[in-house]
Amino acid sequence: MENEELDVNHLMQIRMDKLKDLQNAGKDPFEITKYDRTEFSKDIKDKYEEYENKNVSVAGRIMAKRIMGKASFCTIQDSTGKIQSYISINDLGEESYKAFKTYDIGDIIGLKGFVFKTKTEEISIHAKEIVLLSKALRDLPEKFHGLKDVDLRYRQRYVDLIVNPEVKETFLLRSKILREIKNYLDNENYLEVDTPILNTVAGGATARPFITHHNTLNLDMYLRIANELYLKRLIVGGFDRVYEMGRMFRNEGMDIKHNPEFTNIEFYAAYQDYNDMMDLSENMIRTVAKKCLGTAKINYQGTDIDLESPWRRITMIDSIKSVTGVDFNEITTDEEAIKIANEKKVEIEDSKKTRGYIINAFFEEFVEETLTQPTFIYDYPVEVSPLTKRKPSDKRLVERFELFIDGREYGNAYSELNDPIDQRDRFVEQLRQREAGDDEANMMDEDFCMAIEYGMPPTGGMGIGIDRLVMLLTDSASIRDVILFPTMKPINSKSEEKTVAKVEIDYSNGISRDKALEILKKYNKEEFHIRHALTVEGVMRYFAKLQGENEEYWGNIGLLHDVDFEMYPDEHCKKCIDLLKDEGVSDEIINSICSHGYGLCSDVEPNHIMEKILYATDELTGLIWACAKMRPSKSVCDMEVSSLKKKFKDKKFAAGCSRDVIVKGAEKLGWELDELFEKTILAMREDEAKINEYMELN
Repeated sequence: MENEELDVNHLMQIRMDKLKDLQNAGKDPFEITKYDRTEFSKDIKDKYEEYENKNVSVAGRIMAKRIMGKASFCTIQDSTGKIQSYISINDLGEESYKAFKTYDIGDIIGLKGFVFKTKTEEISIHAKEIVLLSKALRDLPEKFHGLKDVDLRYRQRYVDLIVNPEVKETFLLRSKILREIKNYLDNENYLEVDTPILNTVAGGATARPFITHHNTLNLDMYLRIANELYLKRLIVGGFDRVYEMGRMFRNEGMDIKHNPEFTNIEFYAAYQDYNDMMDLSENMIRTVAKKCLGTAKINYQGTDIDLESPWRRITMIDSIKSVTGVDFNEITTDEEAIKIANEKKVEIEDSKKTRGYIINAFFEEFVEETLTQPTFIYDYPVEVSPLTKRKPSDKRLVERFELFIDGREYGNAYSELNDPIDQRDRFVEQLRQREAGDDEANMMDEDFCMAIEYGMPPTGGMGIGIDRLVMLLTDSASIRDVILFPTMKPINSKSEEKTVAKVEIDYSNGISRDKALEILKKYNKEEFHIRHALTVEGVMRYFAKLQGENEEYWGNIGLLHDVDFEMYPDEHCKKCIDLLKDEGVSDEIINSICSHGYGLCSDVEPNHIMEKILYATDELTGLIWACAKMRPSKSVCDMEVSSLKKKFKDKKFAAGCSRDVIVKGAEKLGWELDELFEKTILAMREDEAKINEYMELN
């Protein structure tokens, strides 16, 4: 790590010296304020017949250079793509050509010349003039290629956009999706509006808000968790159809589908109900998909999703019955509901032991993740829907639906509650929940209560998570892939950054993978232990790749970490010392293996980041695998962090997987639990198919 930093500093110094030479010669590129370009690379390549032999002026970043004596080639990247340029001393002159040879990858140049094709038929620009517009002081790192350091890509999105063209395409498509959503609503006569981001009352959703303080007013305020209550005030004021797309903020966990700051759209229509919202959202999403992708039949992470065919519509109670056989139409009392929850091992908080809360818990536990194709789940319990109109036919339910695709919620809609008396009673119940310790329950909003006392017409309303929809339409696995600058834990200082790297490993002491597998199978015969070893090996390789470390070395540590457990469970992390020494394995590897049992069966503390990752993920892989076996797919590939968190909280589930070790492991790494969960799930996904194939063949 230190050597890497020295290399970076050395390379930067070389570039700095080049910049000083330019400045001393009166050719400071940073003094240039403007460059007149006439064309973009994509236009030239797409319309070559129009541009052949035509003089053009382009500007962009040097992405490749080939110096060949008195003639050279370079590739320039602008906002639309890349194009090659031919540069010769005869065209530029000796001085300009000499200067060009000193330019570095990443430098930004302006170039004038005429368009032609090389002997290999590549469309190029024959340069007649080159000017350096900006000097890049940092080298473009190769490790950005191939998704080798995901966290670094998110932190340094500017570099990610430069070297990974597909990332830029994702965000160009995101912009198009947002534009088409607005176009659709505009064509339906909805009015786009703006409402406050700073709120004196956090309302409109069940979530924990971010709190700030207004100094002048000496008042605590909240970043909005939803814009619902302000938009409904506008319905009261006489606007029949309104929408707002904007940022929301929720002080909650982070995983592959949650970011504390996210984009949401809410739209409301007077004199309509939740059935109208179903029709609108289905048609809108289908239309947007067709306009942006050319089709409404898409593939998301290996699963075919049909947005074209009519979407399924089913009540929450009927969906539970279809999956579990439990019919809550026949369970009419809280006592009966509590009994069936206990029988099905569905955990319910003491303050939420009512039929309505239990229905919702059953849905989340058993149904939600089975909803692959677009499905509207409607008629929710009143307890979980404080802003929704009750069903006239059953006052225990409300006219609400949520849209699910591939096991995820994409939208939430109501026939909006416009009864001010009922609304106040609901707020009072939410206050009771807050007093009982639920800091996500709604606050009392007196001004909103006053607004609807003036009269609000029957209204349908809906909110859609834009980031999740963009994930779906761009086939992106994580919400961080569709947010330009996702929330990341800051690296506070260089000294902190290096703490896990101070313990160095001599990778020359490693063994081959074949040897490691041979040792493993010598002492382990049970399928379970072999599979676990292969799983942890894959996880360690995944993390080694992210860290830019030796994948085979890390993988072999994972492969052998439980080498003694099958035959000597009572001597785990002790017997392995003798076994591995007899096999000629180095003390360094043995020490790292023993460290994963720290505090349980070993006194060896994990110090290197490799050891900390092994310590944190060993128990966690077991828990994830147990969760996977409970899923219809029997796979990790469609598992979400939210599912894992539910099982993590249930201490009776996979009780042998120590939650304490997992928590301590996350702390040792300086990661949030959600981050550890997300990365380990992604790691296990990568090798699941390969491991299954190996186990079948062996």
